[in-house]
Order: sequence, then structure tokens, then C-alpha cells
Amino acid sequence: MVRADSPSGAIRFPDIKSGTSMRALQFCTLALAISGLAMPSLPALADNLNAVCSGNANALGVSRIVEIDTTGGPGFGSEQFKTYDFLQPGEVVLTFDDGPWPGNTPAVLKALHDQCTKAVFFPIGEHTLWRPELLRDVAAAGHTIGSHTWSHANLAKLDAVAAEAEIEKGFSAVQAALHEPGAPFFRFPGLRSTPEEIAYLGQRNIGAFSADFDSQDFKIHDPAKVISSVMTKLQKNGKGIILMHDFQHGTSIALPEILVELKNGGYKIVQVKAKSPVTTLAQFDADIAKQFGGAPSNAPPLASVVRTLDGPSFKDRFSAMR
Repeated sequence: MVRADSPSGAIRFPDIKSGTSMRALQFCTLALAISGLAMPSLPALADNLNAVCSGNANALGVSRIVEIDTTGGPGFGSEQFKTYDFLQPGEVVLTFDDGPWPGNTPAVLKALHDQCTKAVFFPIGEHTLWRPELLRDVAAAGHTIGSHTWSHANLAKLDAVAAEAEIEKGFSAVQAALHEPGAPFFRFPGLRSTPEEIAYLGQRNIGAFSADFDSQDFKIHDPAKVISSVMTKLQKNGKGIILMHDFQHGTSIALPEILVELKNGGYKIVQVKAKSPVTTLAQFDADIAKQFGGAPSNAPPLASVVRTLDGPSFKDRFSAMR
């Protein structure tokens, strides 16, 4: 189900913008080949190149990349699922729920970029509808995007038809925003589910992501306490999939320090990607198109459609009124 350091394109370096850095890497690769020396491991290359992305040699970076085959709907995160644990001691997967949200999601993206590291985002479909460009920013930064239902409903209280619609509309909303399907990764709101819903994800070849521990940032709010919550629980567990929320303002403020403490504590970030994208269902794609009012995912941003023209200054208008 899980493959590390896949040679099939799982490793990407979207933040590298320096032609000099890339040429240097190519030169080193050629030199190693000529000399007969072994190439550095893919994780080592990831560490070196991630450091280039922000010019921060001490960046947290990404130490390892794993690829998830979601055939049959495997579950991850010990709070709900015990079968698959792909993390080694000291390894961490960063995850963020409930976005995208103005202000908070961009701040989270900046903190991750500054530390050259990656996360998994589980957006709410309705939030995606309101600000699709924010989710496109998440994708452009090279993060993995799954889904967190359409409206953050408690699926454990819904009948099968309603629960399935919540699941499917969430994925269709992500596809509409991104112009392409996201990852077949799903997180239940409140981590509440039924056996029937777990089975449905299996039929759809969608992986269920729980967490190894919850930051509780949706209750704490205070940035200093969010930092303490994350680091205390991580030190106790030794590793884990961490559940946070880019919807929460306190988390967006706390994240830069959390990442610094992860680095100082010797923790390693594991980036998680999907072997194949999710396959959305046509009926829900059509429903989302109506919700967006036609074809919003192809619509240009507001700033390019409506702009304020320069006019008379306040002083001139005031003088004209006298």
C-alpha cells in the first residue's frame, strides 16, 4: 500500500527556481556517474534541494516521500486505524483540515514554504467553492490535496445516501477548483465514521486518513498553547500524523514556531502522495458545476474582471462641491 521514494515521479522539487542550482545538481550527477560513485539516496537529494527553495540551509525540508496505493481503501492514523503504520521513529506527517480560508491558508502556505516542507490538506467542499483560487495556491505549492466532505457534516449521523453525497461532492468540488482531480485521500469530520462508510471508501478505492494525534487547535486557539499541544503530544508519541486546521487563525500564527521546534527536535517530515488521482462521479461533478453557478473553476479572478479606475482626488471632488 505504501511505497517510499518512488522512482516514477513521486519526487518533485516545485520550489526550485534557480537555474544555477539545477545545473549544479546536473553537474554533480554527471561527475558521480563518470567516477563510478553511487548517487546519493533520493531522501538525501530531497534534503539538499528543499534547502535551496528558500535559501535557508537550516530548513526543515522533506526527509522522505511515500506513495500510497489506495486500492481497497486502506486506513492510516492510529486514532482509528491500526493496520498500516509507515512512519519510523521521529517521522511526522503534517495535515491541515477545513480550508481553504482567506488569511489563514496563505499564512500556513508561507510557513511551509519558508521551511521547504510539505503537507496534506483536507479541504471542505463549500470552502473550496467560495475561494477556489486559494486551493489552487495549495496545489501550486506542491502539497497533496484530499477531501474533508462537502459541508463538514457528521457522517456518523447521516444515512448512507446523504453520507455518500457528502463524500462525493467534496471530491468533485476539489476537482472543479483545481481543474484536475485531487488525491483519493479522505478524512472524516470529527474522525466520526460508520463501518458502512469505511466500506464505501474501500469500494471507491479512497484511502481514509485519521491521525495519530489531534492538536486540538479548534478548541485551544491561543497560538502558544497550540504549539505546546503539538510538541507535547509528539514527544509522547515519538512520531505521527498530526491533525491541524488551516481554518484556525491561531494555527496559522503558531505554525512557523511549530516547524522550528520540529527541526530543533530532530523530527523529520514525510511527504505523502497518491499513486493515482481520485476518480470523481459524473453526477456529483454536474451538481458541483451548478453550485458554482456554471463553470467557476474556469472563471478569471475578480481583480482581472472588476477594477477601480483612478478618479478625481478627494480634494478635487470636495472643491467641486463648494
